[in-house]
Formats: sequence, structure tokens, C-alpha cells
Amino acid sequence: MIELKNVTFEYSAGDGIEKGAAGGVGEEISNGSLRGINLSVAEGEFVLLTGGSGCGKTTILRLINGLIPNFFEGRIEGSVTVDGFDVSHAELYDTAKSVSTVFQNPRSQFFNVDTTSELAFACENQGMDENEILRRIESTVRELHLEPLMDRSLFNLSGGQKQKIACASVAVTGNKIILLDEPSANLDLRTIDELAGLLKKWKSEGKTIIVAEHRISYLWDLADRTVILKDGQIVRELSRTQMDTISEEKLHALGLRTNVGNKDLRVKPEDDIMPMSPSGLTRGSIQDDKSMVLQNFRYKYRNGYLALNIPQMQIPVGKITAITGNNGDGKTTLLNCLCGLGKRSKGTLLYKGKSYKPRQRQKLIYFVMQDVNHQLFTESVLDEVLISQPEENEEEARRILDSLDLEQFADRHPQSLSGGQKQRVAVASAIASGRDIMLFDEPTSGLDYTHMLQIGEILRSLKAQGKTVIVVTHDRELIKECCDEEICLHEFNQIRSDCG
Repeated sequence: MIELKNVTFEYSAGDGIEKGAAGGVGEEISNGSLRGINLSVAEGEFVLLTGGSGCGKTTILRLINGLIPNFFEGRIEGSVTVDGFDVSHAELYDTAKSVSTVFQNPRSQFFNVDTTSELAFACENQGMDENEILRRIESTVRELHLEPLMDRSLFNLSGGQKQKIACASVAVTGNKIILLDEPSANLDLRTIDELAGLLKKWKSEGKTIIVAEHRISYLWDLADRTVILKDGQIVRELSRTQMDTISEEKLHALGLRTNVGNKDLRVKPEDDIMPMSPSGLTRGSIQDDKSMVLQNFRYKYRNGYLALNIPQMQIPVGKITAITGNNGDGKTTLLNCLCGLGKRSKGTLLYKGKSYKPRQRQKLIYFVMQDVNHQLFTESVLDEVLISQPEENEEEARRILDSLDLEQFADRHPQSLSGGQKQRVAVASAIASGRDIMLFDEPTSGLDYTHMLQIGEILRSLKAQGKTVIVVTHDRELIKECCDEEICLHEFNQIRSDCG
């Protein structure tokens, strides 16, 4: 079905900047190489690709779906055949008839402005009859429980909701080969469970599935085989039998995340993390002089849709607080309003006895966004850090980069980096800003085990400096690693459903 023989690939100089940034396709350009890849995937097989950030997982997917060399140019050796034809010499529209891809950043694969049209688009491209398109959309929406997301603007969806639509746009085509690149990066626990159910369904239908993923726990019981990459090479393969017997400690030694299920990673009574409720902490309480207080926080979209309605919330000062909840619960909206970016937001922020208006908050708070492409502006990684400093200090900037394994990329263009590397550049800028309050929106999305631990260590170091750290995250491993408190937003936001 799929075969890569002695494949070596190196991206053309600048290709990641000119096409990866502009087109937004995929997230993984490191030093841009694969070396001697031999990989065969049988029809109906489910293969998990994993390994460190920038190891080549996305590059392999691009070779299979034809984006290399049709979109990303470079020097390629060896052969890539899919369903009996040479992908490197096939037109993309021919490959798309059998291969569908869900990208790490779903926004990069949308061609319409509303959800229903997006589901119809792939079918229309294949010349399907209108009645068949409508039948497929109805069936897919029903099977994936997408009714609340239909006929909505894609621009008003959360990251997780966009990921659901991206998966649906793949399901509706009926293609027999499905590739997914970090599909769980921005999903809550409930939606990850739903994604696992969808993958199980596709597997039962005989689809050939390849998933490039760091968060492997939800895939561990589904995959027939695990392929581990490092520095552009396959360093180990695990059979189903080996997957059933390998320990979590050995996975960590290989630089991989846990294979423990999501439900086992939820907060337990013996954990040090303290869940918070509208009446305060379930164990103990917070005094006003030790907390940041939000009062009557509200946010409405232009169409009148109320996305946030928080009568009161207390967030501990000088600690690391996780904000959790389902996709669409308003977590990112809350961060936008906190740092003064929500133009239609209302509410009062009290911090250390002083009330801060939205414009004043921008000097008090630094926000690392979920899609860091929105806040990378300069021509080099070093410059990104320098412009965030109150006063430029190159020696300090390089020290910060070194602490995040980024010093080697100091002169690289930020948009030429992998998704995980870009995430760390944004974190470096936050550290350099020196502000009192740090907001992070999914800082470990797309990060491997090693760099997840590194982010946890950095958040703890910010706490040690007296910073107040607020992290919106679905990453239970990160929460267990470094967070002091957890706020499930639905308990405060009076318009939302249960937590995942």
C-alpha cells in the first residue's frame, strides 16, 4: 500500500520560510532532513510515528501525500510509492483521491469561511454528485456529533473545534489512506476520546492510517506498530507485542511521552494540585491580598454570542494555575480578555490592591498565544527575544535561548522552525519581557516529552522569580509536572458544559 525505499530528503534553502509560513502546511521543519528511510505500511495497517520535535515525522507524511516535492521542494533520493504509483511524479489532485491528511494546524487546510461548505469542498473537488455530497455530509455530521458546529463561521471556532471540522472533512471523502499530524495537539480529554473512537471506526473499516503524534496514550491500544524517529532516521520499531510489554520508564528513556490513558492522568486526591471552585479552593482558601481577582468578566462577539460570563474568579499570585475545560469553553477568550486584547470585553481585574484597565494590563501581562505564528515578527530568533526585553541585552537573550535549546537557531528565521521550536521561541520572548503575570495558551502543543518537561521546569523557574503563571492546557502530563492549582472554567463561566 505505502512504501518508502532508501529515502533521503533535504529541504531547499528557504523553502520552509517561503512556503511553510505562507501556506501554513504542517509544522515540522527542523534542519529539514531524512536519512535512509525504509518504511512499508500494509493495507489496513495502523502505524504510529513518534519521536522528538523536528525528527522528521511530518516530512514523512508530506512524502506520502505528495506535498513533497509538489509544494515543498528539496533534494530527494529513493522512491515513495502509494497504492501502486510513484507519488513524486503524480499530480496532487490524483494523490488526493486516495490520501487525506489532517494537519497539526487545521486552519492551514481550510478553503471556506463556514463549516458546512468546508465539508462539501473535498467532495466537490472529486466531482461528486450534489445529492451524494449532501448524503455524505449528513452521515459524517451524525457519526461525529457535529450538529452544534454546522453552519458556523470557521473564524469563530476554538482550536479544538477546528480540529473536529478538519477530521470531518477527511471522513466525508471516504479515502482509504488517512494521515494525521499531531491531531490531539489542541484537543480536550473528551474530544481526544472522541478522536480515538473515530480512529477505531476508520480502522474497523479497513482504512490505512498513519498518525504522527507526541501524545501517544490515546493511540497505544489502536496502533498495530510504532515507528520511532530521531534526527531524520528510524531508530526503533515496536511491534504490537512489544508495545504491550514495554514499560513507561523505557518509553521515557526513548524520549517519548507516557502511554498511560488520559483518564489515569486526571487529578487524584493524592496529587499536590489543588482544584479550585467558585467558592475557593476545595482544600484551604485564598486571601484577597494573595490573589488576582476577576469580577464580572464578560465577552460578546459582534453577533451577540456571549462567550464569557464570569461573575468572580480568584487566581493565586505567585503560583502556577492551570485553566482547563472543553474546547469552546472560553479558555482562550479568557486569556485575551485578561491581557487586554478583547475589545468587546467587560470586567474588572484587581491585582495587589490595584484595579487595571485593559490598556494597563498590556504592560503588566505577557501572553504566549496558542498559534505562535501570530506573534513572531522579526527576521531572526535572537531578534524575537531582544524586542521583548525592556532594554536590549544580547548576553541575557542568548542565555534565555540556551535554556530552551534554541541558541543554535539564534540566527534562523523564526518561521523556518518546527512547531515545537516556534513555541519555545515564544516562551523565550515571554521570559525576556520580565512582566509580572505570564499567560500561556497550550504551551506544550506539539512538544515531545523532553521539551514538555523543559517547559514545566521553565514555568517553575518563573514561579520562583515571583511571577504569576496562568496556563490554559489540555496536557495532563504538564499539569502533574508543574501546576499548583487547577481551575475548570465551566465552574466559573456560566454558559458552558462539563469539563472533559
